[in-house]
Amino acid sequence: MKAILCQGCGVEIQTENPDKPGFVPGAALKSDTVICKRCFRLKHYNEVQDVSYQDDDFLKMVSQIRNTKGLIIKLIDIFDFNGSFIKSLPRLTGDNPIVLVGNKVDLLPRSANLNKLKHWLKESAKEYGVKTEAVFLISAVTGNGMDELETSIEQLREGRDIYVVGSTNVGKSTFINQLINKTTGIENAITTSYFPGTTLGFIEIPMDKSSSLFDTPGVINRNQMAHYVSKQDLKIITPKKEIKPVVFQLNEGQTLFFGGLARLDFIKGEHQSFVCYFSNALKIHRTKIENADELYKRQVGSLLSPPNEETLQDFPALRSSTHKVSSEKTDVVFPGLGWVTISTSGATINAHSPVGVSISLRKSLI
Repeated sequence: MKAILCQGCGVEIQTENPDKPGFVPGAALKSDTVICKRCFRLKHYNEVQDVSYQDDDFLKMVSQIRNTKGLIIKLIDIFDFNGSFIKSLPRLTGDNPIVLVGNKVDLLPRSANLNKLKHWLKESAKEYGVKTEAVFLISAVTGNGMDELETSIEQLREGRDIYVVGSTNVGKSTFINQLINKTTGIENAITTSYFPGTTLGFIEIPMDKSSSLFDTPGVINRNQMAHYVSKQDLKIITPKKEIKPVVFQLNEGQTLFFGGLARLDFIKGEHQSFVCYFSNALKIHRTKIENADELYKRQVGSLLSPPNEETLQDFPALRSSTHKVSSEKTDVVFPGLGWVTISTSGATINAHSPVGVSISLRKSLI
């Protein structure tokens, strides 16, 4: 008997075990469109259920691409390059050409230099050994940049299949929904969610008689902040509209807390501006370094939230790293959260983030 695949996430349908991926009640098999219990709950109640797949299971599925001939669309989150970039990409995709697509451009402040951002994305990918055919900036939600990307994809693929690859929570299914809507008029063809791990198998979407577009499982990258916060907290730290920068004038010896998820200490330097680019819903709290440790112990989960009191027990400890910022305007990047731009006076800082989520520095994008 031919396997039935869920039309939402691509996993094989089964009727035996409600706790395993792909479960549907037997009666649901009579429907014209079959979606698993997990996708049904997600679609109708915006409720996501955990699945039993491990990281290696996702990697094994995606690595099938290296044995094919196609064009790879690598989708990354421009607010979380380190967390959303798959460092093993060449091993997974083989010799297939790669187009790098930065998603969520609509959330950037209007003052962002998009050409500088594209150059930074290309060079950052190169540092990981990934050669890109082209770099595009788009918004999967609004459709911004999709027309230019669609035209280039059609030219670059040369009649071959397309494989859309990305880490969890980068907007991959939303991106494909946009692409399908532009070409067929069908809306919400693939289940979408804020939460990691929505797509559980390859979903094939015919493009013409000889080629298809494939939505692939999201590769789980444990460097993503998304894997260290609750589903409730993830909604708070994920920007939903254009980020409004928040400016703090700091003296050395002062600290900024970003909820209870991260922290920046201004160790040494002249009085200067620290411009914060984070979700508008994330609260930022200023204090003195000498009070910071005690404040965190007393207030994490309440004044300093997220995490909240319920999710605090599963949140990892913060680990600090020291950085010297030169006289060049610099972004201190907190992967999965946002970044802080330090002005040109130079500074020594300590940046604190959850163990496993590494801080990085780059030339300012603003």
